Amino acid sequence: MKWQGRRQSGNLDDRRGMSKGKLAAGGGIVVTLIVLGLQFFGGETGKQLAPIVEQIGNSQTMQQTEQRELTAKEKEMGNFMATVLADTEDVWGQIFRENNIGQYEDPTMVLFTDAVSTGCGNASSASGPFYCPADHKLYMDLAFFDELRTRFGAKGGDFAIAYVTAHEIGHHVQTLLGTNQKVSQLQRQTNKTEANKLSVALELQADFYAGVWAHYNQKYLEEGDIEEALSAANAVGDDAIQKRMQGSVVPDSFTHGSSEQRMKWFMKGYNTGDIRQGDTFSEILN
Repeated sequence: MKWQGRRQSGNLDDRRGMSKGKLAAGGGIVVTLIVLGLQFFGGETGKQLAPIVEQIGNSQTMQQTEQRELTAKEKEMGNFMATVLADTEDVWGQIFRENNIGQYEDPTMVLFTDAVSTGCGNASSASGPFYCPADHKLYMDLAFFDELRTRFGAKGGDFAIAYVTAHEIGHHVQTLLGTNQKVSQLQRQTNKTEANKLSVALELQADFYAGVWAHYNQKYLEEGDIEEALSAANAVGDDAIQKRMQGSVVPDSFTHGSSEQRMKWFMKGYNTGDIRQGDTFSEILN
């Protein structure tokens, strides 16, 4: 991806270099939380299976003590992430104008290491990249991308990172359009199997939106970029993850979609560039 020397977003909150935090509740109890309502990029692709959220009062705090200087490589990665974020701002601002769907609200991207405090609660890096609807921020521990390549077999490359970022931005778009809220309400009113289908539809639509972003951003793409995105999408399909982690595939338990579905909807977004073509719900729920 061509990114050097281009506009960088001012909406990047880089918290890397801070000392490893502790997730602390009132009374000094140290806990680890994964927060309610988050959209996780890969479901179970983290260092452990993402645990269910447990709310432990409102006195949770993130303790950070010292901060070190970032390395040259880390600074370069921060510049890259700021450029990708700027691209999403430009593209989605244009799409919202072209489709008369209101003003696009730029989200904030938070880069962190190990653990982070969010508007949804406290989270660890075990979740992988995620989006919090409560504060309109996406959170990324960049170590995830090394694991995506080494543990889950995805190709390396900067556009794999850009695809994951664009997927999380897709969840932000869903929040702005009210899709996320509607799905959450429906999930509370149905059984687990149907709730999982709704989750799959939501995640595949975020993949579609990532493809739409790539369509609008073609002038900055290089040879092999789309293949990198498809490799990442293939690696984090529910079927691929389940087969790797437990040796069997249980479709009713899918929450993000199969590898084939994730690649298909990314490519549909990329090929059409039309957000009106992203009705994943009709296909998944019928």
